[in-house]
Amino acid sequence: MTAMARYAIVAVALFLALGLQLHNATALLPFAAWPAWPFDPAAMDTNQIILAYAVLPRGAVAILAGAALGLTGFLFQQVLRNPIADASTLGLSSGAQLFIVAATLFLPSAIDGSREMVALAGAATATAIVFFLGWRRNFEPVTMVVSGLLVGVTASAVAAALTLSQGEYLMSLVTWNGGSLSQQDWSTAERLAVELGIALVASFFLMRPLRLLALGDTAARSLGVGVTAIRLAVAAIGIFLAAGVSAKLGLIGFVGLAAPHLAKAVGIRNESPLMVASTAAGALLLWLCDGLVQFAAQAAAEQFPTGAVTALLGGPLLLWLLPKIRHAKRPAHAQLHLVRKSSPAAAATLVLIVGIALAASLLVGRSEGVWHWLSLTEFEQFLPMRWPRLLAACAAGGLLALAGAMLQRLTSNEMASPEVLGVSGGAGIGFAMALTFAASPTQWQMLAGAGAGAVTATLLVLAYAQRRHLEPDRLLLAGVATSSLGTAILGALLAIGDQRAWQILNWLGGTASTATESSAVLLAALAVATLAVALTFVRWLTLLPLGNAANVALGMPQRSARVLIVASAAVATAAASLLVGPLSFVGLMGPHLARQSGFVRTREHLLASFAIGAALMVLADFGARNLAFPYELPLGLFAALVGAPYLMWQIGWRR
Repeated sequence: MTAMARYAIVAVALFLALGLQLHNATALLPFAAWPAWPFDPAAMDTNQIILAYAVLPRGAVAILAGAALGLTGFLFQQVLRNPIADASTLGLSSGAQLFIVAATLFLPSAIDGSREMVALAGAATATAIVFFLGWRRNFEPVTMVVSGLLVGVTASAVAAALTLSQGEYLMSLVTWNGGSLSQQDWSTAERLAVELGIALVASFFLMRPLRLLALGDTAARSLGVGVTAIRLAVAAIGIFLAAGVSAKLGLIGFVGLAAPHLAKAVGIRNESPLMVASTAAGALLLWLCDGLVQFAAQAAAEQFPTGAVTALLGGPLLLWLLPKIRHAKRPAHAQLHLVRKSSPAAAATLVLIVGIALAASLLVGRSEGVWHWLSLTEFEQFLPMRWPRLLAACAAGGLLALAGAMLQRLTSNEMASPEVLGVSGGAGIGFAMALTFAASPTQWQMLAGAGAGAVTATLLVLAYAQRRHLEPDRLLLAGVATSSLGTAILGALLAIGDQRAWQILNWLGGTASTATESSAVLLAALAVATLAVALTFVRWLTLLPLGNAANVALGMPQRSARVLIVASAAVATAAASLLVGPLSFVGLMGPHLARQSGFVRTREHLLASFAIGAALMVLADFGARNLAFPYELPLGLFAALVGAPYLMWQIGWRR
């Protein structure tokens, strides 16, 4: 594409954004009736007041917020030398969102006049976690983005669960979380303009060290650049801008990711012009998206928050940018797991742990803040209510851990799991489709939708990775991109605020309280059947980590093996996700704990992973029931609160 054609596309986008803004404004009030500046509310009618203090400020806010996010994306991509770094992929926006939701629900006095400080604290906390994990691995791009996206997904899930626990706040919090640009005056635009101006001035002073940092840390240090200080300065500016936008508007995703690449697509390469162009591209992108949202709202009964629409850019953008990421190879460890044998003591310990988990869930109760063993009478009374959810939790945990074990061996990557590899994200998309196209979906329809989505998403991720010859770490990132797209679709449906929002929020949090005798027995039967099928894959799962050459030499049907293993993992994940939601990390923890306990041979690893996953989910159900007694915490959230720190430890501390 020639330079003239690229500039023509930019001009068309600019005129389209301006045209949409004028169309949306004139649909309310003809241009000839617009009030003159400065606005005087006393001399205006209702439509003029709406135009002057709602429509026009909304356009200004879209431009300024987009510019702030574009600048944030440019700074993070430059300082980390990472083409997919921005406030969304590094978890800043989600951290700010979580802190504001928590403060709104539990400490509303902190929000009055201090919303920006609360958002700043959340963004800073998320950034500190991600940067610490990245520092442990020399800010390797895949590690940074996987860490950031998982921090973001975890924060969003916790925020959704908190919202679910306070139903009276559902509509306002969900709409705000979606990134609504609705305005009532010019105050937000004025504050954004001041913050953007401060950040631009500070960024210009960082241009020279950023140019030198692009040469590499060693070269930059030899030229007198304080690498750590520059990274901290850029992080401070990014936190300042992302927290400001999140506090005022909610979660607006992936504008900062796209803006620098749009600027580069025009042909701009030098740092200073690229910074200005990225800022302008972010402004144009969000302004255009908001214009399209308003235009569509005039023709339809539903209006989605603009942030929910921009979030849909994330998955496709990440997949497009994935091959551009530099990669630090690490040796595979699968071959080391072929010959070790587990000890009888380890097996006995595992059986004991599972038994303790089951006994605690069945026999321990809590009333008036006191823990006690149930009497025989209490046990008989509670058993009909407890055994279905206990059986369902066992089956769901076993299914997730079994799926994680199969995926880890299939990809030769110990960080693979249903949550990370896109299986849960695909299940979420299928679940949403079942809710959308079925008037009153049954349990079977939701299971079929979730299963179809999980299988489709996983096969697409694997096909994409195989076609582009991606390393296992990049395969993880492709899966996280799929999960991000699923989260965006669910977020858009949440923003509608109808009955589907309640169903989606319940699914996101996960609960075993809905398990009935029939559904628990069905899930348990499916878990046993899936385990039996997985055990027939033992030879394939043993040989696949050896690589293509060895598999061909041994006459193994690689394509058929991969498809069958992926399909089994996807069906297991879909079935379990209907009970515990998309985020529990049991699929990651179960196989890891099994391996660390000495169960490293394939058959033993699958069986031990299944058992440990079942025990973990039973204990999670026990904690969800009793920790906040008499209220019940979402099951998936409770498991994720344990699993997320474990995942961060795996990323940051294991070599």
